[in-house]
Amino acid sequence: MSSRVYLDWNATTPLRAEARAAMLAAYELIGNPSSVHAEGREARRWVEEARATLAAAVGARPRNVVFTSSGTEANALALLPGLRGRSGEPVQRLLVSAIEHASVLAGGRFPAESIKQIRVTRAGVVDLDHLRELLAGGSPALVSIMAANNETGALQPVAEAALVVHEAGGLLHVDSIQALGKIAFNINQVGADLASFSAHKIGGPKGVGALVVSEGLAGLEPILRGGGQELNRRAGTENVAGIAAFGAAVKAALQALPEDAKRISSLRDHLEKGLRAIAGTTIFSETADRLPNTVLFTAPGLKAETAVIGFDLEGVAVSSGAACSSGKVQPSHVLSAMGFDPAVAQGAVRLSLGWSTEPEDINRTLEAWRKLGNSLLKP
Repeated sequence: MSSRVYLDWNATTPLRAEARAAMLAAYELIGNPSSVHAEGREARRWVEEARATLAAAVGARPRNVVFTSSGTEANALALLPGLRGRSGEPVQRLLVSAIEHASVLAGGRFPAESIKQIRVTRAGVVDLDHLRELLAGGSPALVSIMAANNETGALQPVAEAALVVHEAGGLLHVDSIQALGKIAFNINQVGADLASFSAHKIGGPKGVGALVVSEGLAGLEPILRGGGQELNRRAGTENVAGIAAFGAAVKAALQALPEDAKRISSLRDHLEKGLRAIAGTTIFSETADRLPNTVLFTAPGLKAETAVIGFDLEGVAVSSGAACSSGKVQPSHVLSAMGFDPAVAQGAVRLSLGWSTEPEDINRTLEAWRKLGNSLLKP
């Protein structure tokens, strides 16, 4: 057993053994994947095998997978005026849910005046009626709704949203970064036109992401221009080792998904039961369908920054449900969008589990919480 407990899997995950092995093997390759000689072709083979693995995992064609440097870059690449889908009309405005990751809220290449936010419910789920209102009577829109929220774990109604968006002649982008490897996700089944992914959220290395687009999507323009890599959609020599590790992580994650999801969900339920032993504990989005691994909670008088430090001193790595900027903890925009008072939002702590989390880790975390609760929540 490790001397510490790691419960911050939504921030990043340990590197899977399969990903590490693939990355180390790929580091031995000499060639540039754009070169036509044998060494280049071998490097290209590793990239294309990973591309095919990710494509198969999410129901796409390999040619529609664009590798990037991160999930943030994949989101930025997707959010582009002029994209065209089934209707053939270019999108001219952007609608994003109010609980999106900062890389989506930034709006990509859309001008600020063409961006509007979609409300969410108290449970942290996108309000589809408000989405319909925003779509009605306007020009075609690109809509961005995440598959699962990174703070609360709340699953979003992306399949239902896709029907609404397509009926209005728009396109749907789904930030799927927290979903891959935790729940089943298929770009065709949910009706997504674009979907973003990140390697380090599923046991791959940091610094690798991907944007997957639907067949027939047109108008995608690169952010980085140069050598024409990734079918002219993202210039720059591919990160062969990182991409190979991404593919290995995807394969391992999906093989383990059914068993892991059931086991982790059971641990999550045990964790929540123990957290509620402190009177007044609130579990955010508990009435919504959630990722099996995520708990965002608070208790009366709790200060997130103090709690995170306290857990750390007890040997448990957790994170705040608030966004840190320039060393200052600010209320979570997710909880603010859900209608919670800033004082409540500033006390939110996120615990997220993963494939190596054991029952003893949960017991140690609850023991730490009992100690912290007795000291931090005193009136």
